[in-house]
Amino acid sequence: MTHACRRLRRGAVTATAVGMLTVPAAGPAAFAAPGSVRTAATVPQQQQQQQQQPPPPSSASPTGEVRTLTPAVTGQLDRTVQQVMREANVPGVTVGLWTPHQGTYTRSFGVADKSSGRPMSPDLYTRIGSETKTFTVTALLKLVDEGKAGLDDPIGRYVAGVPNGDRITLRELAGMRSGLFNYTEDPGFFKAFTSDPRRPFTPHELLAYAFGHPVLFPPGQKFSYCNTNLILLGLVVEKAGGKPVQDYIHDNVLAPTGLRHTLFPTDAAFPSPHAQGYTDQTATGKVEDTAGWNPSWAWAAGAMISTLDDLRVWARTVATGVLPDGTTLISPATQKQRLTTPPTTIPGAGYGLGIFDVQGWIGHNGSLPGYESLTVYLPAAQATLVVLLNTDINHNGAEPSTLFGQAITKIVSPGHVFNLPAQPAAR
Repeated sequence: MTHACRRLRRGAVTATAVGMLTVPAAGPAAFAAPGSVRTAATVPQQQQQQQQQPPPPSSASPTGEVRTLTPAVTGQLDRTVQQVMREANVPGVTVGLWTPHQGTYTRSFGVADKSSGRPMSPDLYTRIGSETKTFTVTALLKLVDEGKAGLDDPIGRYVAGVPNGDRITLRELAGMRSGLFNYTEDPGFFKAFTSDPRRPFTPHELLAYAFGHPVLFPPGQKFSYCNTNLILLGLVVEKAGGKPVQDYIHDNVLAPTGLRHTLFPTDAAFPSPHAQGYTDQTATGKVEDTAGWNPSWAWAAGAMISTLDDLRVWARTVATGVLPDGTTLISPATQKQRLTTPPTTIPGAGYGLGIFDVQGWIGHNGSLPGYESLTVYLPAAQATLVVLLNTDINHNGAEPSTLFGQAITKIVSPGHVFNLPAQPAAR
């Protein structure tokens, strides 16, 4: 759930339709990871034409949840991903799809840097935007399990000066039902950010943009996606955890999960190798490079960095509460509360505690200027999907990450088609 210019400022989930794609002429370059399926560009034309036919019934899994990744299905995925790229003008994208019995698909297409032509590849670090929310809320849930915080505690117990702070609970903040104003919708914030995207922001500066506006509705009344909520929860983690949020997340979430290439930056530092990002969320509206921009404006709502392999591991961990070694990261009782996903304004989509369920796919998407990501897990098939791309420029009102997610799941899980509309940056 994610947006800025208008997208940085818009906070409520909108019912933006995902448009039909037409296919322009030229296709992007492709990079195959070691051991991955072949690119369609290496397949003879006659065989490509044969693969364009719908996958045969035998490609379906025994449960019918996810198709087996046969050469016909992977060829169809290649063509579909490239089709979305061409139509939505996406420079580069990496797609990872992992299933326990139906195969694996790991592919990169296009370029990581338009100026040099360096190819997109599966080993790049990327900014993950609002996927950060899954880590921040997991840190909160660890504190709940330790008895250091309670989901029904009022936020005023931890942070002073919050409108309705004596009534808004941590549960309502994590579930996007606080009624607070989204600071990324504030015109003053947008001007400050776009006038100098390399400047640092403090959490309290971000909250000041939000608290200058009246509350939108009484707490718990309805769903409204809001980055302000996660800035507050970051401060809760710091107070209850007794250390900076980035350190608490590292020590209690990243390290136990074995995520060695995931980090919460405190400045604009960006590990190499990484892709250049491209956005039109600028003061002039012209497309600019964003790799050096400071993500502090998104902080606990959207500042984190990760990689394809780490997100593959995280997708299952956050959706189940179980670590790769089989032990628990979050207690079953607390995990059950996380995965209670009341309906949102989007048909087929529910939002729990820092996590959504869209047509059975559990996880989160992320977006901030220049980068988008999608990390989801389908428990019915134990399947994981990760999509990473180096632009956040919408196509016909739809986020490119959703276009990829929808197109891919139409092929591999037709009974569970991911169709989440667009939402604001640190989305």
